[in-house]
Amino acid sequence: MGKIIFYEDRDFQGRSHECSSDCADLHSYLNRCNSIRVESGCFMVYERPNYMGNQYYLRRGEYSDNQRMIGVSDCVRSCRMIPPYQGSYRMRLYECFDMSGQMHELVDDCPNVQDQLSMSDFNSCSVVDGHWLLYDQPNYKGRVYYLRPGEYRRYSDWGGVSPRVSSLRRIIQLN
Repeated sequence: MGKIIFYEDRDFQGRSHECSSDCADLHSYLNRCNSIRVESGCFMVYERPNYMGNQYYLRRGEYSDNQRMIGVSDCVRSCRMIPPYQGSYRMRLYECFDMSGQMHELVDDCPNVQDQLSMSDFNSCSVVDGHWLLYDQPNYKGRVYYLRPGEYRRYSDWGGVSPRVSSLRRIIQLN
């Protein structure tokens, strides 16, 4: 399904640890992580254990220097495999907590929420189908959040620090 290898040093040197599934605490295997190779699939890596802190989306490829290539220091502490998915995509964004208030439904990528929906603060959402990435800036930039199917009753449930959602993208795996 997916395979990711973490290396303590840049350029795939030093001790390594291989994962093919979620790992809530990489620190028990490595003291630090300065390079990553994704051999197959897609993964989210997190700066803190238990899938907390800043998130980074990685697809198949080589990341020989984490800080330079993806903007993360040597503090990669957990990872989550994004399962392959083929089917329809549907997400509902709600103005208020607990899936209340004005609702917008999306079935496709949205590079600028403010332009398309005339609103950019969403306090809750429901991922009905597919896996999605939310960004706090337009055009898929800035802080990113991974959402899998389920209900997110408040923005903190997806790891958000504010209700600002500026762009959304479906995770479509081609490899």
